Amino acid sequence: MEIKELQAHAKHIRRNIVKTVAGAKSGHPGGSLSAVEILTTIYFTQMDISNENVNSLERDRFVLSKGHVTPALYAVLAEKGLIPEKELETFRKINSDLQGHPNMNDVAAVDMSTGSLGQGISAAVGMALSNKLHGLPYHVYALLGDGELQEGQVWEAAMAAAHYHLDQLLAFVDHNGLQIDGKVVDVMNPTPIDEKFKAFGWHVQVVDGHDFEALIEACEKAKAVKGQPSVIIAKTIKGKGVSFMENQAKWHGTAPNEEQLAQALAELGE
Repeated sequence: MEIKELQAHAKHIRRNIVKTVAGAKSGHPGGSLSAVEILTTIYFTQMDISNENVNSLERDRFVLSKGHVTPALYAVLAEKGLIPEKELETFRKINSDLQGHPNMNDVAAVDMSTGSLGQGISAAVGMALSNKLHGLPYHVYALLGDGELQEGQVWEAAMAAAHYHLDQLLAFVDHNGLQIDGKVVDVMNPTPIDEKFKAFGWHVQVVDGHDFEALIEACEKAKAVKGQPSVIIAKTIKGKGVSFMENQAKWHGTAPNEEQLAQALAELGE
């Protein structure tokens, strides 16, 4: 897929993110907007998921370990045609399948129910280990937040992934530097993230998380690595694309009002 096409998808996904959160009057826009290029790269250039194989065991898997950024995940699934775009309007509503954290029992394209930080990457390790034990060729992708790295369970999973040489596992860290209480390094400093993953035995790359070419190249390099799990540390901007949300911790879990929504959509363009 051409970069211009990916950029067009990303713009539409961002518009749906802010509309979805505004419609629900709750949700997590900041970390959703920062992860758009990462998720678009995974779903449109890497994963083999489609409506034809969505219910099959014979496909790649994705785990949203930072499970609160469902506005981004659902918007990407809608962009991919895996859920109806109209369904985004039901986000966080009573009896909706699109709850604030993903539920694999409600949405076929959701591969793991997540929300408690650290548990998603652990599940992804289990999936990759299962593939290895059964000789299956499929990849497992996972997306973590940098604040999530403060959870000890993340590093237990990282240790296990390296111990079992899970080279079918490709994790991304959305490194936007902010979490709900402020700067990640002030709350509980997880840096240097790259050196920590290297010490745990992972193949590590650091890229611009809003650069499609860099993300795609990093994915291809990661898939060529044998005997090691891979992580791509993607440097991003929280709230990317909406000026008043960018690099502002308060937009971690705050919904825009009608005036702010109008400004956001005007900035994002058609």
